[in-house]
Amino acid sequence: MRLNIKNETGRLKSVVLGQPNSMGPIPTLEESYDAKSYYSIEHNMYPKEEDIISEMNAFEAVLKKYDVEVLRPSIIKDYNQVFSRDVAFVIDDKMIISNVIADRADEQEAYKKVFEKVAWRKIINLPESAHIEGGDVIVWDDFLFIGTCFSEDYRNYKTARTNEYAIEILKEYFPKKRIIDLELKKNDRVPFEGILHLDCTFNPVGEDKCLIYKNGFVDESDYRLIIDIFGEENCFHLNDEEMFEMFPNIFSISPDVVVSDKTFTRMNNHLRNEWGMTVEEIPYREISKMGGLLRCSTMPLVRE
Repeated sequence: MRLNIKNETGRLKSVVLGQPNSMGPIPTLEESYDAKSYYSIEHNMYPKEEDIISEMNAFEAVLKKYDVEVLRPSIIKDYNQVFSRDVAFVIDDKMIISNVIADRADEQEAYKKVFEKVAWRKIINLPESAHIEGGDVIVWDDFLFIGTCFSEDYRNYKTARTNEYAIEILKEYFPKKRIIDLELKKNDRVPFEGILHLDCTFNPVGEDKCLIYKNGFVDESDYRLIIDIFGEENCFHLNDEEMFEMFPNIFSISPDVVVSDKTFTRMNNHLRNEWGMTVEEIPYREISKMGGLLRCSTMPLVRE
C-alpha cells in the first residue's frame, strides 16, 4: 500500500474504521480515561454495544457508497476499539505508530494486518517517552497543526495525550512542514472545561475552510493564528454546547463531501447552504458519549 495523506479533505481512497464489537462491560469512573466517558458513566448514559455497532455500520455504508476501501482491526475481546485515529496516523507517505496511554496499549496488536500492508521503511516508531495520538495531529498541506499540553501537571492528566518531545521528533522527520503547536485546555472529568484532542476543537473542511471552537485553546493567540491562516470568512464558530456534542469532529470524504451527525442542524445547514458541500448525515450520538466522533473513528491511509 502506498500511503498518501497530504491534508484532511483530499478524496479518500482507503481508511481503517474502528471496531465496535466486543466492547466489554461499562467501565467504572476510575477506569474512564476521558472526560466525556466519565460524564456518561456518572450520569448512567454510557452507550450500549448494539447501538455502537449500528452507528458504525451506518458510517461504513457511507464510506463504501463513495468507493472507499474500508479496513477493520481484529477484534480484541471485551476491549474498546472504536477510535482508530489514535492508534497510528499518516503524514504524507509515512505512518507514525502512536505511543498511546497505558489504558489502550493492547489496542495496537489488532492492527497488525494493517501495518503489514505498509513498507517497514515507511513506518515510524517513536521513543517510548514521546507521547502523541492521531486526534492531536491535523495535516493541512504545508502545515502540521498539533494539539498538546505544556502544563507542569501533564503527567497527572489522562486527557493529555501529546507532549512536547513528540512534536520535536516530528519536526525532525518533517523538516519542510510548518509545525504549529496549539496548547489545549485539559480536564479529566468535566467535558465542558477541557479538550481531549485537537480535532475536538478545530477541524479543516473543504479546500480552505475550518470548524473551530475558540474556548478550547489555552492561549487566544493560538485561536487567532488559525483565524489568520484560514480567514475569518472561512471559519465556522462553534459554541460551548456544540463542542460538548462533538460538532468539530466530523469527517471529510472529499473537499465536497463530509459525514456528520444528523443532529448537528445548524452546522450541517451552513455546510450545505453557505459552503455548498454534500453532508452525509448519520446517527452518531451514542458513540459521542465516549469522547469521540467520526474523525476519531477513522485512520485514513490514502487520499488522492
